[in-house]
Amino acid sequence: MNLTWKAAFAAVSFLSLGTAGPLAVATSAHAEELTLCWAAWDPANALVELSKDFTKQSGIDMKFEFVPWTNYADRFLNELNSHGKLCDLIIGDSQWIGGSAENGHYVKLNDFFDKNGISMDDFVPATVVGYSEWPKNTPNYWALPAMGDVVGWTYRKDWFEKPELQKEFKDKYGRDLAAPATYDQLKQIAEFFQGRDVDGQKVYGASIYTERGSEGITMGVTNVLYDYGFKYDNPDKPYDMEGFVNSSDAVAGLEFYKSLYDCCTPPGSSNVYMTESADAFKSGQVAMQMNFAFTWPGLYKDEKVGGDRIGFFPNPAGPKGDHFAQLGGQGISVVAYSDQQDSALSYIKWFAQADVQAKWWELGGYSCLNSVVNAPGFAASQPYAQAFLDSMAIVKDFWAEPSYASLLQAMQKRVHDYVVAGQGTGKDALDSLVEDWTEVFQDDGKI
Repeated sequence: MNLTWKAAFAAVSFLSLGTAGPLAVATSAHAEELTLCWAAWDPANALVELSKDFTKQSGIDMKFEFVPWTNYADRFLNELNSHGKLCDLIIGDSQWIGGSAENGHYVKLNDFFDKNGISMDDFVPATVVGYSEWPKNTPNYWALPAMGDVVGWTYRKDWFEKPELQKEFKDKYGRDLAAPATYDQLKQIAEFFQGRDVDGQKVYGASIYTERGSEGITMGVTNVLYDYGFKYDNPDKPYDMEGFVNSSDAVAGLEFYKSLYDCCTPPGSSNVYMTESADAFKSGQVAMQMNFAFTWPGLYKDEKVGGDRIGFFPNPAGPKGDHFAQLGGQGISVVAYSDQQDSALSYIKWFAQADVQAKWWELGGYSCLNSVVNAPGFAASQPYAQAFLDSMAIVKDFWAEPSYASLLQAMQKRVHDYVVAGQGTGKDALDSLVEDWTEVFQDDGKI
């Protein structure tokens, strides 16, 4: 999420299908092919495979426009803002919902859902709020939850299980060396491994998000801030941020994140996001790594660090028991500028079916359908399934306001300047963030 995202949003001023038989082909004479736009990553490859069933049933061919994450927002927000017709369907970031709804980019899906018996009650509640609703916590739906994701952790289970390390750790801390339940425990483990020799290699405690250019450090810092008591605003007075964003507890959380960065990360960790964190883990540098759950299937399959060598755990709790994690993931929407909306809606209807969602999970996607994630065998279906369930139960999301890009840029700067560059204090950073966000909302006429 970079400067062009703000410009992208600022540039804008302003079928019924049966469940028993094959999908009906849309009535448009030219609805023989749909283009779905998303990021280029492993789940997109799984969706290509899954969508072959849609083509087989409907006769509608699928094309895909996948763009690397570094260009994903620029490419598709520009496409939406220019009213382009490239995308019939788009799997857009959770934070796009506000701007895309208010600017008319997405088709509102309420009537379609009602007509086709699609109930948002059938999906994990947090994903409905995060991926589908605008305004938040109102029954106004602009997307179907498509790809559940959340920031969690992986750890070197094989290192943790070494008898000599278990003994040394227990002698020092009085507890077993195991996946941490709190951030204090996580830091103890990170300090324990930092600079240690394991299997003939010098290793480090943890890889955490620090990237400045898009959204990385914000996605990392919020995991700790939430658990220390940070709130985006006054629950009783929207956009009233003083004493919530910069509360003493929130300051303590930011200070903790900096201390973790300073004490326990590998050299050269000043610009780490998803790829760099996964690479640090795969190369055997770190005992633990913060990353989105979408990385877990690939890491589990990795020949060097996967299988019995890897373990998974949800974001730890804070010192007072607050327990949250940063939501990732996306919903799938019909683009308002598409000439093939009926066919695009038929894809939504197909994708929402329980058997399709079950196969989506099997192929490597993360289903948000309750009947899939609550199925008796789900938790045991993959080694990371339980950690995913536990993580999705505690999610919070960043602002989904139409001006989210400006809000994000401000947070990226303030927390990176403090955590990585060492400028000022944690209180200075959050006080300045309140000022930045207040100015954004004043410009929007909301305060």
